[in-house]
Amino acid sequence: MKQSIFSEVSLQSKYWNPYTETMPREEINALHLKRIQKLLRYAYDRVPLYRKLYDRAGLKPEDICTLEDFDRLVPSIDKKDLLEAQAKRPPWGEAAALGEETLLYRYQTSGSTGVPLGIPVSYYDSIRYGDQWAYGFWGLGLRPGHTFYFAFGWGAFIGFWSAYWGVRRIGGTVFSGGGLSTEMRLKQLLEYKPTVFLSTPTYALYMVEKAREMGIHLRDIGIKVMYLSGEPGVSIPSTRKAIEDAWGAKAYEQYGIGEVGAICPTCPHQLGVHLAEDFAYSTVVNPETGQAVSEGEAGENLVTSYAQLYQPVIKYRTHDLVRPSYSVCECGRTWTLFRDGVRGRTDHMVIIKGSNLYPTAVEALLGTIAGLSPHYEIHISRGPLNDEVSVKVEAAQDAPASGYLELQKKAEETLYSRILVKIGVEICAPGALPRYELKAKRFFDHRPKS
Repeated sequence: MKQSIFSEVSLQSKYWNPYTETMPREEINALHLKRIQKLLRYAYDRVPLYRKLYDRAGLKPEDICTLEDFDRLVPSIDKKDLLEAQAKRPPWGEAAALGEETLLYRYQTSGSTGVPLGIPVSYYDSIRYGDQWAYGFWGLGLRPGHTFYFAFGWGAFIGFWSAYWGVRRIGGTVFSGGGLSTEMRLKQLLEYKPTVFLSTPTYALYMVEKAREMGIHLRDIGIKVMYLSGEPGVSIPSTRKAIEDAWGAKAYEQYGIGEVGAICPTCPHQLGVHLAEDFAYSTVVNPETGQAVSEGEAGENLVTSYAQLYQPVIKYRTHDLVRPSYSVCECGRTWTLFRDGVRGRTDHMVIIKGSNLYPTAVEALLGTIAGLSPHYEIHISRGPLNDEVSVKVEAAQDAPASGYLELQKKAEETLYSRILVKIGVEICAPGALPRYELKAKRFFDHRPKS
């Protein structure tokens, strides 16, 4: 192991921050209230977006005396609010609390659904983003001297940049796959033999296909940990199994939102992801009523970040559906567990004949059918009476074309038996659907815009 700044005691600890990761719930809530009160004052004094929002609501920071006050009284914001605030005076407009002299990095969202959202990062923000990844890495036993391979293009997407900051925080070694083709990355992996592999779940599966074409056995690389992020996938048992079987390594995930932070490191027991509660506060609510859901019930994650101080994010609608557990976890953390990770998105939910349909549910069911690959697309269109759903899914490499019709029937029967809605399935040949290095596009909405 290389020279380390960590003491022998800290190296042996299973927690990056033993104090906060095992803090009793009462103390966690007291910490939240203290930080929220300071954040509200900070944002009200510095950020026009929040000052105008709270003034319209007749709210002052000093009105918030309890967490219940915050949940009940403080208005939420959405991505469109940040976009509108930035548009006032680009690039940051009325959304930023700090000046250009403190800007360290400038990122943006992909803009796949519209105008990209700018993400400014100060030095402080980068350290805190990195800490959130460090919780997950350290909890898996990763230490200085372990090596991390980034199958990532190092563009304007913040996701794996923040993972890089996390590797630096724990003293790990970075191997960069930036600017390389998939074939070149596979050759690098054979040469470098890293401990940890980082990418999106779908790109990890794509590399399985390329490795097969090149005659490379991924298990020969010796990777111990697949640490994947950017989209749901690892939380779906069939997808996780496909990745683990191919790579010969355990697969874990980090849940983050670029403009908010890498807020949820993995649970070492693969039960889901833990909210890093010294850097974020979450309320899980019914997306229709805004009322908090009960423990174990799925709802939308409204998150407040203490890590993003350049562009504060307070009570932010993520549109991510999670299922919170507040009990002490098997891993010993007292932090909120989002069991099974992100379960879907409110803006991807489709109501078909009275039934709620989420893409992740379709992926999970397709994964139970032998002969199908993990590569699929969901298409939504407007029918004469109702919205209609169809699925394109690739057959597995070893599935004979003569059996595609039988696979189609099996898939349609499986989806109908569990979702109780008829969904047409098209079986495609291996490699027919697009592949993605970052977030995969799985959901296609062809309905006319109202």
